[in-house]
Amino acid sequence: MQKIPLFKIYTDKADVKAVTDVIKSGRYWAIGPSIEAFEKALADYVGVKYALAFNSGTSALHALMLAYEFGSGDEIIVPSFTFIATVNSPLFVGAKPVFVEIEDKTFGLDPAKIEEKITPKTKAIMVVHYGGGACQIEAIQKIAKKHNLILIEDTAQSLGVRARDKKVGTFGDSAVLSFCQNKIVTTGEGGAIVTDNKDLFEKLKLIRSHGRQESANYFASSEYMDYVGLGYNFRMSTMTAALGLTQLKKIGKVIALRRKNAAYLDKKLSGLAEIILPGAPKEYFHIYQMYTIVVKAGREKRDALKKHLNEKGVMAKIFFQPIHLTTFYQKKHGYKKGDLPITEAISDSVLSLPMYPGLTKKEMDYMTQAIKTFFKNA
Repeated sequence: MQKIPLFKIYTDKADVKAVTDVIKSGRYWAIGPSIEAFEKALADYVGVKYALAFNSGTSALHALMLAYEFGSGDEIIVPSFTFIATVNSPLFVGAKPVFVEIEDKTFGLDPAKIEEKITPKTKAIMVVHYGGGACQIEAIQKIAKKHNLILIEDTAQSLGVRARDKKVGTFGDSAVLSFCQNKIVTTGEGGAIVTDNKDLFEKLKLIRSHGRQESANYFASSEYMDYVGLGYNFRMSTMTAALGLTQLKKIGKVIALRRKNAAYLDKKLSGLAEIILPGAPKEYFHIYQMYTIVVKAGREKRDALKKHLNEKGVMAKIFFQPIHLTTFYQKKHGYKKGDLPITEAISDSVLSLPMYPGLTKKEMDYMTQAIKTFFKNA
């Protein structure tokens, strides 16, 4: 039986050397030149003025909520179809996440549903670019500008994606990146915020490192540095940043391999009437951080296919279950099944298949044949 995981990390000798060099240096493991180099490379790649590295995408989201000074009584528009950190982040500062339905083309916030949820308390719209694609960001950007709202892009799954000729992460006032282990560029754990907003950048620097006003490397300087605000330890380690820098240098190759594998899977599965293949509007550049199919018959058939693939040694997983239906959001915030019927129906039909640069044709042939066999016998 084949054993095909959902993802495998793409790594090489350069990654090992980068981390080893930091270890051997014997200093600057916490604050050092690798972090600054990584941040500059990220800003250049995305096409923004500033990038700030964090120890996780969740820390980056938390810091962003603090930097915008969101708090009690404020509302932030979010999708329920995402990783829970997106939705939890307004709660970290006492603000309220307000759910809006998604649409079935990109699995992002539905622009047609947003304005009906905007109130005088609404402070921001936080979009999610799903699975290596982009939401309808241009339409949502217009809504944010019309209502004078902050636009935040959760780009955790879509570093390198373009909507027309513009990279995601550059449409909003800020964007959050994740370098968790299943991402295009990974450092195991890690995150970043990218922005053109200098005031925001300066606030984030303080929040990331205890509210300390740093004029030099704290560990290499004897001068006193004042603490001018409340902050946290959200810093990324130097070893992590060194790994991120070498990973980022490979992003073009990694994306090309993912797109090649996605095209092969498309070819092998294109004849199946029972499923809808992943894709994007033709003017969008998809990077396939996930390869998510839609099972037209819905939850029962989708779950049966998932079980069948898992039994055949093919890891298949649901990304995502609706956040509003988690125990926490139902018990603590009063949500229930039926509150977001479109989101729930989409979540009931999606299934993510293995997708990574090193996926072989033999493995793809095996898993696509398993899918064909399932529908043939169903």
